[in-house]
Amino acid sequence: MTLQDALYNWLSIKKVAEERTDDQAAADTLLFFDEILRDDHGLEHIAVRISNGCYEVDYRIGDSQHHKKFPCDYIDALWESIEAEPKYN
Repeated sequence: MTLQDALYNWLSIKKVAEERTDDQAAADTLLFFDEILRDDHGLEHIAVRISNGCYEVDYRIGDSQHHKKFPCDYIDALWESIEAEPKYN
């Protein structure tokens, strides 16, 4: 899995896990993607903030600082689709 895909998936499920605190599957999936980011891609010190309609992610890989942006609409889509489906509520 590419770093871009792993970050996208991690952010998407992070949103779900934060909104659905009793959802163990979401919490487990978040841990899975967290392990991918840390173990497979070497990310450390991951920080997320929302600014100007984007999730902004800062992280370190080794000695290098990195920054990525993802539109809120893309990241929030998973959460919104779960909330819109009555069988998940």
